[in-house]
Amino acid sequence: MIRLIFSDMDGTLLDENGKLPAGFGAMYERLKERGIRFAPASGRQYASLVQTFAAWRDELIFVAENGTMVMEHDRELFSSPVDRALALDVMRTGEQIGGVRSVLCGKKQGYLHSGDDAPEFRAELAKYVSQSAVVEDFASVDDLPIKMSFCDFTGHAEETILPVMQAYADRLQVSLSSTEWVDLYNLGVSKGVAARQIQARLGITPNECAAFGDYENDLELMDAVTHSFAMENAIPAVKERARYMAPSNSADGVMAVCERILAGEFD
Repeated sequence: MIRLIFSDMDGTLLDENGKLPAGFGAMYERLKERGIRFAPASGRQYASLVQTFAAWRDELIFVAENGTMVMEHDRELFSSPVDRALALDVMRTGEQIGGVRSVLCGKKQGYLHSGDDAPEFRAELAKYVSQSAVVEDFASVDDLPIKMSFCDFTGHAEETILPVMQAYADRLQVSLSSTEWVDLYNLGVSKGVAARQIQARLGITPNECAAFGDYENDLELMDAVTHSFAMENAIPAVKERARYMAPSNSADGVMAVCERILAGEFD
């Protein structure tokens, strides 16, 4: 029997407008009645996830910032700060890539350089980071860095950002989170690692878990559960890694599979 569901957000649970499915609240209540817990697992900031799930913030487990921070009841269960000197070096490298915007993600909030503080970037950033500050120099930030993120508005991050940041692959996890974003964080940290830590904490086995994802930063999450679902709109690597397929995010695929879970199909 499935007792815990992990779900990515963008391209997975959320629709094409970045909104929760209209019936999510009712579905969540049915899952809760059956003793099934729900854990958003996202590259988004914790504060952003709490904003989206405000009505259930005291009931969910939040896997934020690609697994670098796990929260429950506003208490930190796990985090993985990056060495400060290394984080600043990564940010300097990012600043040298033409046309790319940078965000230093700290435990408290996200930080963007004053040179990147433009309306179009603010709008993009607001999808993932709800608490942010503008700084003149990343070295002035008084916070523990947990992730460094870089955005290419043209949607070619795999060509423009990823090759440059692969220089850090021996020291940091370098992850393509979407066509626009590349994230760097500590080695040995991922949504999948976070999922396994939560399983151990709750005494739940991988066979009692389901997970949904669509992009490269969901690959390890697919490995952490028995019932792994790739969205119809997922990249090929996720479809190859997952055990099952779900309808696309625009067709409320997570909701459709949750109906099947409640019907006992995976018991």
